[in-house]
Formats: sequence, C-alpha cells, structure tokens
Amino acid sequence: MNNYEIVVVGAGHAGCEAALAAARMGFSTLLLVMNLDSIAMMPCNPCIGGSAKGHLVREVDALGGEMGKIIDKSFLQSRMLNLSKGPAVYSLRAQADKAKYSQLMKWTLEHTPNLTIKQGEVTDIIVQNAKITGVKTEYNIEYACNAVIICTGTYLNARCLCGDNITKTGPNGMRSATKLTETIANLGFIIMRFKTGTPARVHKNTIDFSKTQVQPGDLPVVPFSFDTFAETVQIKQENCYLTYTNEKTHAVITANLHRSPMYSGVIEGVATRYCPSIEDKIARFADKNRHPVFIEPEGTGTAEMYIQGLSTSLPADVQLELYRTVPGLENCEIMRNGYAIEYDCIDTTALLPTLQAKSLTGLFFAGQINGTSGYEEAAAQGIIAGINAALQLRNAEPLIIDRSMGYIGVLIDDLVTKGTPEPYRMMTSRAEYRLLLRQDNADLRLTPLGYKIGLIPKERYNRFLQKKQWLDAEILRVKNENIPPTAAINQLLAEKQSTQITTGVKLSDLIKRPELNYSILAETLNYPATAPPPEIEPHGWATLQQQVNIQIKYEGYINMQKEQVTAFRKLEQQKIPPNVDYTSITGMRLEARQKLSALKPLNIGQAQRVSGVSPADINVLLVYLRGFNAKQ
Repeated sequence: MNNYEIVVVGAGHAGCEAALAAARMGFSTLLLVMNLDSIAMMPCNPCIGGSAKGHLVREVDALGGEMGKIIDKSFLQSRMLNLSKGPAVYSLRAQADKAKYSQLMKWTLEHTPNLTIKQGEVTDIIVQNAKITGVKTEYNIEYACNAVIICTGTYLNARCLCGDNITKTGPNGMRSATKLTETIANLGFIIMRFKTGTPARVHKNTIDFSKTQVQPGDLPVVPFSFDTFAETVQIKQENCYLTYTNEKTHAVITANLHRSPMYSGVIEGVATRYCPSIEDKIARFADKNRHPVFIEPEGTGTAEMYIQGLSTSLPADVQLELYRTVPGLENCEIMRNGYAIEYDCIDTTALLPTLQAKSLTGLFFAGQINGTSGYEEAAAQGIIAGINAALQLRNAEPLIIDRSMGYIGVLIDDLVTKGTPEPYRMMTSRAEYRLLLRQDNADLRLTPLGYKIGLIPKERYNRFLQKKQWLDAEILRVKNENIPPTAAINQLLAEKQSTQITTGVKLSDLIKRPELNYSILAETLNYPATAPPPEIEPHGWATLQQQVNIQIKYEGYINMQKEQVTAFRKLEQQKIPPNVDYTSITGMRLEARQKLSALKPLNIGQAQRVSGVSPADINVLLVYLRGFNAKQ
C-alpha cells in the first residue's frame, strides 16, 4: 500500500488550495484527480472575484493561498466593482485567461515539495474505528493516509442536459464520478442533488461588436494578492462588451419553454437562485423587457467568447435562434452549446466548522460537494480544510475563522449551522460585520494566522508588520494633528465647496467631511512628511491612502461594529458540552430540541443561529446549562 499523510480527492479550486496548504505545512500529500487536464479548470465563467467573491480571494491570499497569485499572472481584464457604494462592498473582479490559469496552477502543484499528483478516480474511502485510514481507486490501488479531503466539485453522478439530450458526464465533457456517492452515503451522509448551468461559447469573429457597449478594465490595475507588486500587473487589457436581450429573445424562449429540461420535469436538482438560466429569468421576471448580456473573452489563445447572462439548457437549435436575436450576435456561430449540469452534494450540517465530519475523524469536505457555487467559495473552503487536516495531524488547535473574522467564517458558519437547500453563493449582505471585513484589510485580519500556521513566509510577514506599523502610526498622527486656518487650506475648502475654518481643527475631522478625503488633503498639506517605503505595500501608495481614509472617515461605524463583535464573541465563548441531552430540557419547544439534537452546536452563538431556535429557547438553554455545568 502507498502511504501518504493526507489525500485530497479532486483538483478543482478547492482541491488545489487544500493540497497546497497541506503540503506547504509539511505533510506528504497526494492529490488524486480524474483527469490531469481538469486541474483548476473553469467550466463556467472564466473569472475570479466579483461582489463578495473578491473578498474571499483576498482572504485566501492573506492566509497563504494561491488563487490570488495565479489570477494576477493570468488575467485579461480587471475591475473594482461597487465603487459607487461604500468601501465595505468594494470587490475586485478579474477576467481570466482560463487555459493559462489552469496551466499556472498545475505547474505550481507539480513543483510544490511534499505534493504528489496522480490521475485516478477514487471509488472508496477506507475507515477503521470511525477513523480514516485510506482510499481506494477504480484500479483497486489503495493509498493509506490519516486524513482525506473530498473536493469532488460537480462530478458526483453528474449529468449534463441540453434540451432532451442527456449525457452522463461532468463539466466540459469530462467523465463523471459514479461510485463515490454510494460510499459517502454508506458513511451516513445525506446526499442532495443540485443543478447549475453555463451559457454557450460563441466565435469572436462572428460577433458585431459595434452594436455593443465596450466595458474596459480599470486603470491602474489593483492586484488580488497582497504579495503582488502593482507595477507587475499594469498590462494591456482585453475589453468586455455589454448588450441586452429584447422582446424577440423573450418570445423565442417563451415559445420553447416546454423544451427546456428545467420546465419539462427532466431536471431533478435544485437550481441556483442567484445565477438563473435565461429561461428562468424570463419566466420569473416577466415584467422585464430586457436583461443584460456580457460578452467576455476566454483567453488570448482562443476565439471563444463567454456569453454571460444567457446560461441555458434549451435545445441546441433554440439556443442558436435565441442568441441571434441579441444585438451584436445576429450572425453568431456557437462553438460550444450551453447546458445544465446536475450533481450530488452533501448536507453540510454533518460537518464541524473545521470542515471535518462530525462522525469520522480525518474526513474533510470542501467545495461544491458542500453545496456551494463558485470557484472562490470552493477555494476558501479548500484552504481551511487543508489547514485543519494538517493541524489535526500536528495535534494542534484547529483554525476556526468565525463570522467576525472573515467572509470565509460567514461562508462556513452558514453551511455547517444552517445547511443550504440550494447552491450557496457568497454575498456581502450575508456578512453582518462587513464594514470590518473589507477586501482591503484582509491581510490585517488574517495574515498573522497564516504566518502562525506556516503558510506565510517570514519575508512577507515582516513586510506585513512594517505596513501595519506605518498604518497605525499614520492613523494616530491624523487623529492628533491640528490644522490651522491657513490661506492654503481655506482655498482648498472653498474649491471643494466645504465650510472654511477660522480656528484650528483636527485633521481627522476634515477627512470625515463627505466632500474631502485623505488623498485630497495630503496634496495640499504635503503629508505624510515621510512616505512609506514602497516595498511595504506592493499595491502601492494609493492603497495605503485608501486604508487610512476608510479608518478615519468611517471610524464611528467601525467602532459600533467592534462593539457588536464583542457581544458576538461572548456568545461564541459560551461553550456547550457535547453530551447535553436536548430532549430532556423542559420548557424548550419541540422543534428547537429536535434541531439542536441533530446539529449539536458548539456554543450558544451557533445555537441561536440555528433555524427554528427562538430567543426564548436560548434563554431556556442558558438556564439549563448553568445547572448542567454545576453538576459536572
């Protein structure tokens, strides 16, 4: 038998991060993938980031993950989204060269010490005394290990649907995994069936771009990784394009709705709410006379263009007809048809916040098998699963990122506490402390953790400490510095239509004015006297200015959220013993007893987030625990 310490099953975005984390933490790691050509594949939109998803990528990077570094080396276009809103929801999004992204990630995996990659389908998980001891592949090869991380994506019993044509394949025609679901079910996990989809790919030379609106990238480009220097990503960017559906498009879809497997009853899986097919949009939003369609490049080495907004599982002939009703696509030629894909996933309430199974030591799950959608959600789970598998083998305390620490914490807590009845997508609205969990400060929140567990190199950590020291000192200076009413400052205030000053005011008070900010005042007041050395902030001086500005301008709101976090953590620190018998708690409603018995929450904070548990139930539980703990 071949021996490894950790085995990762699947090499999508979850599997890549899990394997890299485990190997970089010093453990012999085997990454098993059904097809080596599918490593870090982007079967749907070839982009990284977006609203809330950009936060996840930054957090993965702050912990020492790879996704941010790879997209910085392979993007075609980059944009910061939501700039018209507050800084809490600013989100970076980059269009990727999908082939280059996959190749770079594969190369990184291949050249990582302690990491072995093999092609093969895992068909069985070997368990002894409720502990993982190995896996078996389709060729009856057994690999002994102490931990297994399941990252199978959308491959479990997958089938693709295009009209009445059904093929039992995974994404992009890759073969599906047909045996592992039964093994997982036999281990006691509840299996669910989800569905997602993708649009057609159209030949670039058959698109009339003059009928579309050009969507250029940002200048300058802001990198994803905190380790990427800004000057290295200032490339010539590819354009994306915007067009719209119209009444003709909607008429074609309505006339053929009966031929869609979504509406003919063929599809069994639960569809994603936040990325619906075009036929679903037309049916659900009949009052809308048009929907946006984005035409995006898939890479510099291909003519394929991704048609975002027209995801569909309608028959191939209908797809061509409806696409050709869209301005700019009247003469388009489809290179790959859109399709829906169904796959198996698990009920994640069976997992701990470490992403380890409650019932089996050493078995972890990450990515779309946990019911999530998106590359970023998968990567975030992957790095946490990889870290915790390694920490378990070290006999060290697990890494649990709570809801107040990061979007990763929100994502995982939602999954393990509430479960998900449909494909889960990260959104800024899910994060109650989002002003504290901005994408710009992910390194300030999580890099110390990444360094502590061994994923952040010493050089990068020292640079981080220098940056933090400079920011703290500059914010303190801004709060304390008094600005006298000079002619220069009053001229600036007049130009910005801001009230002039007659006595000295704190610099921080000026920054807090809506029409002013740190950068505007810096130019007039010529501060700071000593600019920070460029090596402490790879993203550049503008990013540092933005961070000082946010900390000062939103200080009141930030402090309010910090108070909320203090109250939140008090509840998280009130641990619940694992041997509590909820069925014996009198005064608690039956629904609450049943749900708490099933979930076995770790603390009062998690217990109160369980659906169906009321504040009154929590009060009864607190009274019960006082007596329970007194008897122990």
